[in-house]
Amino acid sequence: MYSSKATSVCTAFQRAAAAGRSGFTWTAVCQQRILWQQRSACARMQQTGVRSASHTTVDPGEVKRFQLLANKWWDEGGEFAALHAMNDLRVPFVRDNLLNAQRERQPGQPLAGLRILDVGCGGGLLTEPLGRLGATVLGIDPVEDSIRVAQLHSVHDPDLCDQVSYQACTLEELSDEGEAKQQEERRETQFDAIVASEVVEHLVDLETFAMCCSHILKPGGSLFITTLNKTNLSYVLAIVVAEQLLHIVPRGTHDWEKFVSPVELERLLESNGFLVQSVQGMLYNPISGAWSWTNSTAINYALHAVKQDDRDEDSSTPPGEHHEATHS
Repeated sequence: MYSSKATSVCTAFQRAAAAGRSGFTWTAVCQQRILWQQRSACARMQQTGVRSASHTTVDPGEVKRFQLLANKWWDEGGEFAALHAMNDLRVPFVRDNLLNAQRERQPGQPLAGLRILDVGCGGGLLTEPLGRLGATVLGIDPVEDSIRVAQLHSVHDPDLCDQVSYQACTLEELSDEGEAKQQEERRETQFDAIVASEVVEHLVDLETFAMCCSHILKPGGSLFITTLNKTNLSYVLAIVVAEQLLHIVPRGTHDWEKFVSPVELERLLESNGFLVQSVQGMLYNPISGAWSWTNSTAINYALHAVKQDDRDEDSSTPPGEHHEATHS
C-alpha cells in the first residue's frame, strides 16, 4: 500500500492538516468520502446486473491497472516495495500456521508435501518463498503479463523448477476446472492451503471468492488473507495520504468501498464453511520500510481460516455466532 521511499507519513499528514493552510481538514475528508460513497453506489447499481450474471471476482479496471505495472513486480524500490517487505510477516504467518497442523516436518523444507494456491500472485513475490520452503505452489493471476514476469523470474532459481508453477486464469475458472473432474480426481487436485495476500480489496464479488476457495480447498485446509480494513483511518491513510497527498502509490490504486472489515470477512467465510482461527493487525512504517504486528486491525490485518469438513460443519454454530477466533 505504501512505498519505502516515502518520508514520514505522520509529519506530512500533520503539515497537510495544519490550520487549513493546505486546505486539508477533517471536514473536507468526510465530505470527500461521502462523494466517494455516492459515486461508488451509482457505479454498483449500474454494474449489479453484469456481476450477478457473470459471477466473476475480477474487476476489469483493476486488471488494466496491474497490466500497466506488470514489469515492475521485482523492483524492490518501486511501486511494490511494501509487498516485498511484507514477506517478512506473511511468509512466517503462513508457514507457522501450517506447521501447527502438520504431523511431520522436513528440515530445511518444512512445507514439503503441501500444495498451496497463491491467488492473485502477480509476479510471484509470495509464490517463490513458499516454494523455497518445500511447498508445491501454483500461482494464478488474470493479468497474463504478470504471469510471464513470474515465470521468467522463477527460471533464475533452479530449486524452484519443481516447486513453483503459474497459470493465467481467475479463481473461478480454476474452480470450474475442478468441478468438472470426478470426485476422486478432484480430491487429488485440491489444495492444502490458499493464500490471497493484498487481493480481496481489489475484487468485485467476495461471495464468489469465498465459494471458490471452499470448492478447491481440502477439508481441514487453510485460507490465508491479508487485506485492508474498512475504517475512517484506512480511508485517510490509504486514499487521502498515500494516493492524494504523498503520491506514494498511483491515484486510484485503492477503492475504499472494496475494503472489508475483519468481522464482515469472518461472517462471509463462516457462511461458506470456514472457521476463522485468528485475525492479527499489521502496520507498515514508510520510513524504515518494515512491517510489524500490532494489536490494532484498523488499517491492515492478516486472517487465518480453516475449511471445516462436512461433519464439523454440521455440528458447528450458525454463521455469525462463532466468536472464538483470536483477534489481536
